[in-house]
Amino acid sequence: MASADDQEEKNATISDITSHKSSISQDKDVEGLTTNVETLKTSEFSEADAPKHSDKEEAPVKISDAQGKDDENPEEFLLEEKPIEPVFDGTEIPESETQPSSVWPEKAVALKNFVKEKGTVAVTTLIRRLSSKKEEGGSPRMDEKSNGDKMEVPASELKEEYPKLEERSVWNPLSFIKIGRDVQVEQTQTESSVEVPAMKGRIVIYTQLGCQECKAIRSFLREKRLSFVEINIDVFPSRKLELEKIYGSYAVPKVYFNDELIGGPKELSDMEASGLLDNKINEMMNIEPAASSPLPPLPGEDDESASGKLDELAAIVRKMKEVLKPKDRYYKMRRFSNCFLGSEAVDFLSEDQYFEREEAVEFGRKLAINHFFRHVLNENIFEDGNHLYCFLEHDPIVMSQCYNIPRGTLDVMPKPIVEIASRLRLLSHAIIEAYVSEDGKHVDYRSIHGSEEFKRYVRITEELQRVDLGELSREESLAFFINLYNMMAIHAILSWGPPTKAMERRKFFGDFKYVIGGFPYSLSAIHNGILRSNQRPPYSLTRPFAPRDRRSKVSLEYPEPLVHFALVNGTRSGPALRCYSPGNIDKELMESARDFIRNGGLIVDAEAKVASANRILHWYSVDFGKNETEVLKHAANYMEPTKSGELMELLANTHLKVTYQPYDWSLNI
Repeated sequence: MASADDQEEKNATISDITSHKSSISQDKDVEGLTTNVETLKTSEFSEADAPKHSDKEEAPVKISDAQGKDDENPEEFLLEEKPIEPVFDGTEIPESETQPSSVWPEKAVALKNFVKEKGTVAVTTLIRRLSSKKEEGGSPRMDEKSNGDKMEVPASELKEEYPKLEERSVWNPLSFIKIGRDVQVEQTQTESSVEVPAMKGRIVIYTQLGCQECKAIRSFLREKRLSFVEINIDVFPSRKLELEKIYGSYAVPKVYFNDELIGGPKELSDMEASGLLDNKINEMMNIEPAASSPLPPLPGEDDESASGKLDELAAIVRKMKEVLKPKDRYYKMRRFSNCFLGSEAVDFLSEDQYFEREEAVEFGRKLAINHFFRHVLNENIFEDGNHLYCFLEHDPIVMSQCYNIPRGTLDVMPKPIVEIASRLRLLSHAIIEAYVSEDGKHVDYRSIHGSEEFKRYVRITEELQRVDLGELSREESLAFFINLYNMMAIHAILSWGPPTKAMERRKFFGDFKYVIGGFPYSLSAIHNGILRSNQRPPYSLTRPFAPRDRRSKVSLEYPEPLVHFALVNGTRSGPALRCYSPGNIDKELMESARDFIRNGGLIVDAEAKVASANRILHWYSVDFGKNETEVLKHAANYMEPTKSGELMELLANTHLKVTYQPYDWSLNI
């Protein structure tokens, strides 16, 4: 934890840099200013992702009726300075008012002058470069926009002057102004990059879910820093038959170096001990695989996603789209895109299916119940008249924010949600075993992105478009939505890049969606709307689902607090990534809670009488108890018995100080 002087120095720094945009007197307190100063990251100073402020709610909790002498100790004031809390939805606590203070004014002024000087030098250098180009006969490109005073520098010069621009994540349109983020990106890439020797040959390993020897093979090859292709025979059953045909058995693991079968862990260890393994690896560097070598999984191999019996209703809806030709219309003083009138749909169904109007209305309701279209304001299921309806794939939110409907609504009949959940769980399990560390804290996103397992997973999620979620039991809902949330987070990171700021996190948790059962669900909707039984997210004034929102029917009857130890959003301070099954969901959640709490989620210093907790316990404290004491007692159930006893004794006999650890939002790579 940083000292008080360092904290005050950082706060003073932020205050003076903010004075570039508004005149702030030196008497104004710098604690609480949350100006987003990106240039600070490129200097020798560094700031945490979350701005700092003084929050009374964050003050150390003294669980005692009396005040001891410890209250007079000035070191305790260190615990009262808490960072602002960007929660999982990207929201933040409103800024608290600042109090007059004069902290490190000399250093703040010095830094202000330093920033001004560096800014002047940068502008002068850019102008000098542009001037030299003009003198040589060239002219800088000028794009005059509406304000007429903006200039764009040629891309070639920008690449030459700022090579890091190409490395920056581009998922957010605002990323091009975040120069200070380059340092963080470079550090992340340095930490995560592992040099793998270039190899012309191909190493293939056959594995199976839950195989300990397969895990040993993976660890061995990764320690040797060798790239390999994994073929899981549970995911690709045709390869299982292939092994049985060739060897008379599908026992795994089996390791191939090109077309040569090496064997299993024992054979690899023997080769390494004799020195033959290094010789074989050197040969693989220059020898390409032969035609008889095992091939990597092919696109679409053993993939049954989007297959099934054609839905007769879908054929009618397809023809309905061609005839009605949805267009933009006005309804109740609002404009809606790609919609059609209820009367038009009734006319079509009457002519196409030879229905009376009453029968056509009933058939239209059947189509709406099967999630082919819906009322633009969800006022009714389907009625004749001037009501406006839009097809599922024409919904503005579905079109712009849902990532499991790339080719429109599927024409096959929806499969049972239990069957789809089982197939998704199988792929999740395979992905986690192959591309996640054994402790679940480090994810190989690059390998996941290129894997056939993940591509198949995304294709299977398309089958969720029109499923009936009402078939799920509590245990099935817990396992399905926890696994789906974790894989959605990976999908969002691979599609957009990891969020680094509060607004990016808000977009990440609120705007990346799947269509499930005819409705869009974001990460926040799954977390707070379903798993937390439609409770308000931290620091939010509204619930995820309104009273008339049909998605509220999917919510759990009671919130399950242990889901907070299972939901992984790609951060280092989050829980370990695991796959959960409906048959053992409660046991697995308790194991995840124990793993989270015992590995830094709650640290108790009995001598100092201080408890340091992960911020998840603070953000979602309402799920664990009515007050901080109850939250700690709930967490004590998952600590080691000795530590749990110490905590309970401190809660009963002393005034315990509770601090909350800074949340590390960096990517879990």
